[in-house]
Amino acid sequence: MSATSHLIGPERGRLVMRTARQGLAAQAGHDLTIEITRWSGEVVVVDDPADDPPAGSVSGNVTVTVELGTLRVVAGTGGMLPLSERDKREIARTARDLLDTDRQPEARFVCERLADSGVLAGKLTIRGETRPFEMTVTELGGGRYRGTGTVVQSWYGIKPYIAFLGALKVADPVEIEAEVDLSGPAA
Repeated sequence: MSATSHLIGPERGRLVMRTARQGLAAQAGHDLTIEITRWSGEVVVVDDPADDPPAGSVSGNVTVTVELGTLRVVAGTGGMLPLSERDKREIARTARDLLDTDRQPEARFVCERLADSGVLAGKLTIRGETRPFEMTVTELGGGRYRGTGTVVQSWYGIKPYIAFLGALKVADPVEIEAEVDLSGPAA
């Protein structure tokens, strides 16, 4: 079996979280796009056309480690007022507090297998809590891939952010999107 290992991180991709708002005062808040600026990992790509899965596809060997203290709010949609740079910094600080990054600074995904239809199935550890996690992977062309999945905060002991006595809150499910470019030289 012929396979190529690729080291990944911000220089070869992007990792973002997308939150949604809910509650009676949802119109006051923002749906956020939060980038994780420091992360690293390894992806193994099958190279042999005789292999199953097909050549050029991601195998089940994927690991990613995320530094949760490196969150950066890049966009906020909706809301009554646009987000200022100060708002973005404050939201990132609040998110780091909710994630308890001083005590649990990293999250880690370890893929155990490539399931049917391009789904990476494995375990995700956040705040010391390990749960099953799946990412649906699509090939974008030119050696680029996008993976999407959903993290339910409460499953990891994270209490979603609330304001205005609960009238505004961040929805428990948070969408995760990773894009990687594997077209460059292998590790």
